[in-house]
Amino acid sequence: MYTIRLTMRKLYLLLENIRISLQAIRSSKLRTVLTVVIIAIGIMALVGILTAIDAIKSSISTSFMTLGANTFTIQGRTVTTTTAGRQPVRNYAFISYNEARTFSERFDFPATVSISTQASGQSIIRHGSNESNPTVSVTGVDENYLLTSGYDLSRGRNISSHDVENSMNVAVLGNEVVRGIFDPGADPIDEFIVIGSSRFRVVGVLAERGTSMIGGDNMVLIPVSNARQYFSRPNMNFSINVMPDRAHLLDIASGEAEGLFRIIRNLRPEDQPDFRVVKSDSLVNMLLENIRYVTLAATYIGLITLFGAAIGLMNIMLVSVAERTMEIGVRKAIGAKSGAIRNQFLLEAIIIGQIGGAAGIVLGIMTGNVVSLLTGAPFVVPWIWIFSGVLLCLVVGLVSGYLPAVKASRLDPIIALRYE
Repeated sequence: MYTIRLTMRKLYLLLENIRISLQAIRSSKLRTVLTVVIIAIGIMALVGILTAIDAIKSSISTSFMTLGANTFTIQGRTVTTTTAGRQPVRNYAFISYNEARTFSERFDFPATVSISTQASGQSIIRHGSNESNPTVSVTGVDENYLLTSGYDLSRGRNISSHDVENSMNVAVLGNEVVRGIFDPGADPIDEFIVIGSSRFRVVGVLAERGTSMIGGDNMVLIPVSNARQYFSRPNMNFSINVMPDRAHLLDIASGEAEGLFRIIRNLRPEDQPDFRVVKSDSLVNMLLENIRYVTLAATYIGLITLFGAAIGLMNIMLVSVAERTMEIGVRKAIGAKSGAIRNQFLLEAIIIGQIGGAAGIVLGIMTGNVVSLLTGAPFVVPWIWIFSGVLLCLVVGLVSGYLPAVKASRLDPIIALRYE
């Protein structure tokens, strides 16, 4: 029974301190508002920037997921090797079509393999009297390219194995190319376009991807056999995309692919590989690793702002103690203990900090999600940073209010009553 009464008494004292703190806050509205604004700006800077970064991470992950979570690419690279008694030998930096085709035929792992090549990066596409900007990318692909690269069709069909084997003059267009050379509302399917001096029949249109960092809409896909025929050049480089049937087999599949391609390239066990295997998730991790430094910088800026807010709050609390010295003397004269006075001022600082924190969190989420709208990412609610912001504001309130609260609790009631 005594414990219950003691608990009720402490709860009553807490509620009374909250009531007095709220009255004190309302009595000095201008200073309170300024302090709340400073704290809110600090929290807004912290939560807003970090929310924006989370939105960017989500956008990057979503964009790279369109490549396929279990996809890797084999690309050529230049390596200089030295053998005993011989001059340095520079391995081929490109992958030939025969090597890519041999890999596709001999790779017996449960996976989908596609072969592609960059035919041209700056082409003009014509349809009738209309022509595109000279920035269209023309890529030679096989029938598996759309699957391994994460593209979808909005209309028409994909390039088929029959098209590749018979070098059919067919093309699949990106949305930007369609908008550039066809009239609004026109159906491009079965229409003819001109690339260089060759005519191609449009058989499909890619679904719009937007201006992502992985591909885009300003491109034309033609059969890889046609790319070899019309865009032939020395050392024409081909890429090999591989998508294992199961995502968890990605590492095993990439290891098998590397071993097979070393054999195809006639590399000895001691030779460095003159090609590289690039996993789609490794690109994501590389970008996210770079964004980590931006996150650290944003956190540093937010903490500096909060440090300034803490100084401002402490200054206001010290002024409040000076202005309410007589009030403190009266409360002590009628029996208030030093601990109760200290708790009152400490609670007042905490309440101001939490009000500023709540405003800053709301503004930060709204500001950060503007980036979500711009990047096309979903609305982000950074729960970790919300709770972190509440905790930081609590720490700011405790640190800023402790010294003024202790100063108030140590005032001599006789001197305080005589204060003017």
